[in-house]
Amino acid sequence: MSESSAATASGAIRLPAVHLILSDAGCEALIAQYGRVQTLEAARALLAELRAMLLAAREGGTTGAVAAAPDTSIPALLAMLSERLREQNASPLKPVFNLTGTVLHTNLGRALLPDDAVQAVVDAMRWPMNLEWDIDTGKRGDRDNLIEDLLLELTGAEAATIVNNNAAAVLLMLNTVALGKEVIVSRGELVEIGGAFRIPDVMTRAGAVLREVGATNRTHLKDYDEAAGPQTALMMKVHTSNYAITGFTKSIELDELAPLAKKHNIPLAVDLGSGTLVDLEQYGLPHETTVRETIEGGADLVTFSGDKLLGGPQCGIIVGRKDLIAQIKKNPLKRALRVGKLTLAALEPVLALYRAPDLLPERLTTLKLLTRHAADMRAQAQAILPALQAALGAGYEVSDEAMMSQIGSGALPVDQLPSHGLVVRPAAQGRISNALGVLEQRLRALPLPVIGRVAQDALWLDLRCLQDYQQQRFIDQLTQLTA
Repeated sequence: MSESSAATASGAIRLPAVHLILSDAGCEALIAQYGRVQTLEAARALLAELRAMLLAAREGGTTGAVAAAPDTSIPALLAMLSERLREQNASPLKPVFNLTGTVLHTNLGRALLPDDAVQAVVDAMRWPMNLEWDIDTGKRGDRDNLIEDLLLELTGAEAATIVNNNAAAVLLMLNTVALGKEVIVSRGELVEIGGAFRIPDVMTRAGAVLREVGATNRTHLKDYDEAAGPQTALMMKVHTSNYAITGFTKSIELDELAPLAKKHNIPLAVDLGSGTLVDLEQYGLPHETTVRETIEGGADLVTFSGDKLLGGPQCGIIVGRKDLIAQIKKNPLKRALRVGKLTLAALEPVLALYRAPDLLPERLTTLKLLTRHAADMRAQAQAILPALQAALGAGYEVSDEAMMSQIGSGALPVDQLPSHGLVVRPAAQGRISNALGVLEQRLRALPLPVIGRVAQDALWLDLRCLQDYQQQRFIDQLTQLTA
């Protein structure tokens, strides 16, 4: 019996000493990749687990279990150690295939950046940047200046500032303009977004006092007029981005509310939520009010996201009157909420693309995905179907079918986009949900996890977000489904 055997004839448990494992030639590559300290700690943990397992089996009186213990020779231990270190160092943040049919999927990171923005971020990570350094004067600068001119050009606003997301933009705006005072908002616009994040809660944290007006389904101009008073610091409209109220309804549009706010000398703010810089109708998409239209309609401040319809990195953008933006930038919270160089590096090239709106569908990844033709996705589905069917075997039936995508992230919640993809159904009736659950889990366990959606007793794989350069990689890993 070899010295590396886990159990001897007398029943004693012996495992190779840790120094023998680390000094073995087969461990050199692991030490070179993961470092000696991490490799040593992982080896000790592995040996401790094996020893505890073998002791538990022996004390249970099952000698057969000891005999059937894993091979604990040094080559076998090195294989276990290698797998342990690989799993330990695998990033929990990983790329996935988004086949959910939701283009701007909050849980999957929302907008994908165009190549110019990706390269700009890489450069910013590798080089010192003039983040707050004015190269012309050789003095300290303002990081907002890097993108302010572009934002003013694209929105028609007088000034702009950037924070880390739109919720932060709303928080900072309210804390600056309405601290300790009232903000008038229609009851029908007191929205809740993902994670139980509500406008009333944001107002409370900002130190503002919410003054609700109107009813859930109907708000009149006189409701705002009667609520305005000495304690009113702001009138605010909130874009109901993730739901729609239909039927017996009435809401006050910006062109009605702006003159009223001006009459009372009260600033008017609009939280646009997703916020688009161009009229989407020119690309065959539903209309969404643009930031420029909102500014021209009389809003004094407008907040919106950078990583939704705009197609850029996560950030919150505030544009509007110069005097109000100046106050916001002096708020101490601005420093706590400001963005770093990576966000600004990504945002600037994305904004620059909007100078050529006729080329946007080719260059802006988000718009390219939103405007994909169903025929292109149908051809893609037909190319992938044989490989997926072969990988799944006779237990499932795969078909290519028309389906509907959605924009996502609260943008145009009622509108859907004609799409195409693959639908997988269990071949045998009965226990359908279990078969689909197993399949969904197998797809998520692939090296590049595949995220689809289960509905109507089938797994739907919408191909809108599967880009051409990703298709072969998707097909290549399907063979691992049978493993």
